[in-house]
Amino acid sequence: MSKVAIASESAPAAIGPYSQAIRVGNLIYTSGQIGLLPTEKRLVSEEVAAQTEQVLQNLSHVLAAANAQLSDVVKTTIFLTDLADFAVVNRIYADAFQGVPPARSTVQVAALPMAAKVEIEAIAIIDPS
Repeated sequence: MSKVAIASESAPAAIGPYSQAIRVGNLIYTSGQIGLLPTEKRLVSEEVAAQTEQVLQNLSHVLAAANAQLSDVVKTTIFLTDLADFAVVNRIYADAFQGVPPARSTVQVAALPMAAKVEIEAIAIIDPS
C-alpha cells in the first residue's frame, strides 16, 4: 500500500518537515494540530478553551481534505501542558465528538510548539471507495 500526503489550505501549514496528514488505504493519520490561525503563524489566543476550539476546527479541515470528518475519527491523542486544563478541554472535545466518541489518550507534556497549551492528533477510518 502506498501513502498519500493530505493537505488543506484551510488549516495551518506544517511548521516543520511533516505532512498535515497521511492516508494509507482507508486510514487517515493526522499530525498534531495546535490552535494556530490558518492564515497566520500565531495562536488564536492564550486561553486553552479558544485554542481547543481552533485545534478542532483545524483538525476538521485536515480531515475534510481527505474526505473525512470528525465522526470518522477512531482514536485521538490529546497533549496538554497542564492537566488542570483537562475539564475545559474535555467539555469542548465532547461537543465536537458527539455520538460514539473515539478512543482517546490524554497526556501532560512539558511544552508544545509555539507555547500552545493543547495539541490533538487523530486517526480516522473512511470508506475505501
